[in-house]
Amino acid sequence: MKCDKKTMLLYAVTDRAWTGELSLYRQVEAALKGGVTCVQLREKELEEEAFLEEAREIASLCKSYHVPFFINDNVDIAIRCGADGIHVGQEDMMADEVRKLVGPDRMIGVSVHSVEEALTAVKNGADCLGVGAVFSTSTKPDASVLPMDTIRAICEAVEIPVVAIGGINRENIGKLSGTGVDGVALVSAIFGAEDIEAECRTLRSLSEEMVNA
Repeated sequence: MKCDKKTMLLYAVTDRAWTGELSLYRQVEAALKGGVTCVQLREKELEEEAFLEEAREIASLCKSYHVPFFINDNVDIAIRCGADGIHVGQEDMMADEVRKLVGPDRMIGVSVHSVEEALTAVKNGADCLGVGAVFSTSTKPDASVLPMDTIRAICEAVEIPVVAIGGINRENIGKLSGTGVDGVALVSAIFGAEDIEAECRTLRSLSEEMVNA
């Protein structure tokens, strides 16, 4: 499955730390209503069967909105729940190894931090890239912030879609104008919002302005 650059415009990455009155399912539903263009389910602590059940439910939800659904890291869950894609980091399985397991029809996203990593990911069959951290982030406090020149160089070096991630919110999205990224991947800016649907409408508009600037 080829990854459309428009998929990257407003990419929601879940984090159970932000669930409160709303369940994770309801949070994702609110984000979809607000206009997110892709959803990635990230679960680091959940037991396998509970993860699978949740993944199947959210996969079905995303399908009803015609929005691609990715699983973070867990290739087996991605296959079993029928996800559209799988996203892996540099410490995880290489994209070419993932491809052998998931087949030709699922999208593969890879986190990269340099032009070299980006080119290797493309060579190994990645369909899209996550670049960051672009700003300091509480989600991954140990992540190094990439210079804007590096982000720009990565975007210029590859032809596949690139999404920026790390510490992005409504106040700083505009700083990514001119870098060449196709959109933003957000965690707390979406799932930590008091009104997720309304916040996503604002964030999508700001992302569109950034991409088209």
